[in-house]
Order: sequence, then C-alpha cells, then structure tokens
Amino acid sequence: MLSARLNEDDGCQFAEEAVTGRVLSTRSYADLNLRRRSFMRNPVSNTAKFRAENNFRANFAAINAVKIYDMEYEYDDAPENHFSIKNLYGEFDTQEQLDAEYNVETAVANFSTYIKGYVSGSEKARKRLTDRVVVSYGHTNMEKLTVYPGKEADSPVLLFIHGGYWRMGIGDDFDFTAIGPYDAGFTVVIVTYGLAPKVNIPEMVRQVKSAIAWTAKNISHYNGDPERIFVSGHSAGAHLAAMTINTNWDDYSLPRNTVKGILAISGLYDLEPVSQTFIQPAVRITAEQILTASPLRLMHKNDLPLIVAWGDSETNAFKKQSSSYLHSWKHTGNTGHALIVPRADHFSILQEFETPNGLLTKAVQLLLKNTL
Repeated sequence: MLSARLNEDDGCQFAEEAVTGRVLSTRSYADLNLRRRSFMRNPVSNTAKFRAENNFRANFAAINAVKIYDMEYEYDDAPENHFSIKNLYGEFDTQEQLDAEYNVETAVANFSTYIKGYVSGSEKARKRLTDRVVVSYGHTNMEKLTVYPGKEADSPVLLFIHGGYWRMGIGDDFDFTAIGPYDAGFTVVIVTYGLAPKVNIPEMVRQVKSAIAWTAKNISHYNGDPERIFVSGHSAGAHLAAMTINTNWDDYSLPRNTVKGILAISGLYDLEPVSQTFIQPAVRITAEQILTASPLRLMHKNDLPLIVAWGDSETNAFKKQSSSYLHSWKHTGNTGHALIVPRADHFSILQEFETPNGLLTKAVQLLLKNTL
C-alpha cells in the first residue's frame, strides 16, 4: 500500500508533472487516486477535503495526453468526463455499500448450502469419474492439476480455474464442474494454485499460465487434444483466465494460439474497486497490479473467442465488472458474447456445469464448434 497521502496541492503537482512530460502514464493516475482515497477517509476538515478534490479534478483536466479508465469503466478522451463519479466509493454512497456489493457470501441467503453442495458434488464426481489423475505442474505444493481423461482419444480439453477471491479454495472443491463437460466429450483439467497472502496475484497468473503450458505439452497422454484447449474460470478464476489471454506462448515453446477460447464466469476484471473493499488486507492489491493485472485495462486486438457469463441475480458490482469487460473487449474489435444465466447468483451459476445440457457446458461446446 502507498504510504503517501494526498494533500491539497497534489492535484496541481501531478498535473504539472504530466503536462511537462515528466509523468505521462496511467500509473501516476492510479497512484494518486489511491492516495486521494486514503486522504478522503482521514479525519480532516471538510474544507481540506473539498480543496484537495477540486485541485485533483480541475488540474487533471489539463492532461489530455493520458488515456485512463474512469470509474464507469469506459474509455473517453475528454478529461472532464473522467470524473463522472458520485464520490470516492464509485457509484456507491458508503464503504459499507461498496463492501456489500463485493461480499458474495452475504449477497446470497444460503452460502453454506452452496459450499456443502460443492463438496458433496465433487465427492460424487470423484466416485463416478474413476480415471482421475492428480499431477504437479510446478514446484510448490499448491501447483497441482486434477485431470479427468475423456472417454475417447483426442477429446477437446476444458481447463477450469476456481474462484475464492484469490485467497481460498482448492481444485478438489470444484471437481463437480467436470461432470457436464466430461459427459459432453471433453477431457477436463481442474487447476489448483497458490493463494494470498502467501503469494500475490501476479504469481497466481504465472502459475495458471504454467498449468496451461503443462496441459498443452502433456494432455495427449490423458485422451486430450492439445490443439483444442479451452480455458474457463469462475470469479477470481475468471480474472486469472482473462489474464492468460495476452500470453506470449512462444515463451513456453508453444504455438501462439495454444488456447482456442475462453469462458469467463462471474469474474473480476478491474482490480481498482476491489482494492477498496474488505478483500484488500488479505490480497494486498497494489497500484502496479491495478494497471498490469486488470484484464479490463489490458485490451488488445485478439482473435480469441470469448464468452463472458454472469447470473442475473448477481450484485450490481459483479454485473458491471462482466458487462464492462465484455463491452471493452468488443469495442477493441474482438469477438465476444454475453451469457446471462436466468435466476442464477454468484454460486448457483456453476450448477450449469453439472450436466451436458447445462448452459455453461453448452457455452464451451459453442466455443468448440466455433459458432460464435
């Protein structure tokens, strides 16, 4: 976390540095904005807060050489439109409201029931799919893959990355997601990766890329076709899946198009608002990570098919994370489609992986058929 605080003149200082060419990057904006938020939460006078905010807004308007994402997650070249926010909590009025929007456990009435269902469903999956194999793809204990070989040789491959706000869960808890894709003819790979606070988000991204690389090089031994690998992730796992999109697979001695499609489910694609929530003490998102590990801020032209899925009963914050990411993806000229699952919340949406006719299973099949 940044230790410096925003004072009343910081807005002027930042604008001067940017206009004179000493600072021409979104990194400076992210650093200053985090300091700004810290200052606004301090017990200082309203007059001081008013002056600091006005200086920040008025002077940053002079910077027309820097393109940033505003709190509405949209690109805009007009500086005056970068501040279409209600306050330092974005579109929410208080810290409590912001936390509630990102607290997926309290957003549903039956969180414990879902978790019990995940565990029992995964136990059933392991009993039924007896060819299950657990392998290491890295050097740490958490770098494990569970492989469910397909029924036939050269089956298409689905690699699934679990969620848990980057701080909880292992692949075993999500084995139930293998049932539908397996019955639909896939070889399924469930990824376990290191968690916060032991490792940070960039290290998780590295581990997931390594898991994909291991899969591409070894999955033919498990009835999988390395030429047809698809990646899916849920919640924080969707973030990690999206972070693999711009991977230079040449670094792994693999083809550029190693991954043939992405299904991102109920994900987190901009880390900035997440860094202002109750999650921050455990995950410790930095300004650097906001800029370099937020898929929403890393848009490039890409021919990879993408489906972004979310439930229509999710919180507004999660809906906006998904819809804004998809909007930016398509605005960049890429192929992408939304899958809004009726009557699904952040946890029940994964039930659509439990049968071959589930909506998430069908989405992977659409990616396979390249019918997007």
